[in-house]
Amino acid sequence: MRRRVGDDMRRPPKRSPDTKGSYANYFEVGHTAFEFVLDFGEAYAGTATGVCHTRVVTSPVYAVALLEVLKKSVADYQAKFGAIGGEG
Repeated sequence: MRRRVGDDMRRPPKRSPDTKGSYANYFEVGHTAFEFVLDFGEAYAGTATGVCHTRVVTSPVYAVALLEVLKKSVADYQAKFGAIGGEG
């Protein structure tokens, strides 16, 4: 199930023909007083650190909206498939 974050949820999103998906199992989050920085990447056993492939910068308001959407999506997933345990 997909959920969206933003002011106008009534219109479907427009996707660029260049839109691509990337797997992520490595995350870092930082912030200033004005923005949140979310890094997504991949990390594997035997490597010293993950490699960031995507950075998203957003406002604190949208960071909270993303958090709420993610909480709801995880709750829906667990209701359908059971509790999530351990490392992914």
